[in-house]
Amino acid sequence: MTDVGYLTTHFRVVGALLVREMATRFGSKPGGYVWALLDPAAHILLMTVIFQAIARAPALGTSFALFFATGYIAFQFYQAMTGYLNAAVKANKALLSYPNVAPIDTIVARFVLQMGTTSLVAFIVLGTIVATMRVDTDIHWPSILEAVGLACLFGLGVAMVNCVLFLKYPLYEQVFSIVNRPLFLISGVFFLPDSIPAPYRDLVLINPLVHVIMGFRKGFYPEYRAIGLDMDYLYGIAFLTLFAGMLVFTLSRKTLRNE
Repeated sequence: MTDVGYLTTHFRVVGALLVREMATRFGSKPGGYVWALLDPAAHILLMTVIFQAIARAPALGTSFALFFATGYIAFQFYQAMTGYLNAAVKANKALLSYPNVAPIDTIVARFVLQMGTTSLVAFIVLGTIVATMRVDTDIHWPSILEAVGLACLFGLGVAMVNCVLFLKYPLYEQVFSIVNRPLFLISGVFFLPDSIPAPYRDLVLINPLVHVIMGFRKGFYPEYRAIGLDMDYLYGIAFLTLFAGMLVFTLSRKTLRNE
């Protein structure tokens, strides 16, 4: 089979897996997609109500809803991606008995579906918040898209490593879950890293997700200086993690198919 033939087969398999994943995750009724929107909206609403009750103004801008939405949704481009892709191979194990279905196909299908889902949710939620604000918001799309792209690539790399390690070492899955859980609290969803005094700020800035959220927020707050934001560091971490994920995944193809 030629390279074009392999590529055509790959796209067909990914397309079929994508349809299967959509049916499995959301069902055949439109109501299944509503829950994908209600979950982040409920989290943002809850955070807005709580912090409005204990603070006079958000750490940035005038809208509590926009501040928390930009933090929460930016974080979800990583968190939802890894959470969904971690089990991509395990959930489609029966399909790997077919020679045309490769482990990477399951990853690509879930990556496309999750990125599309989170992007749609982000567009609806943030669009609704911005549309209901009394002041005009100057949105800088390059900063937003750059942060989203790097968050997704970082999540993809982490998930590819996890797909292999979860199969080989079941204990690692529990360890990863424990370590990954506090990230929501220390990645800048609720606060601005700029406001943390040194040397603690330097420790917080080691977390690449902090830079994702800072970069994402710059797209909504032109006045935000984002002190400490290092896009070169974020690019390096994202592509290094993606390379490691691809390397581990490629070297473990037989394990993924036969484990």
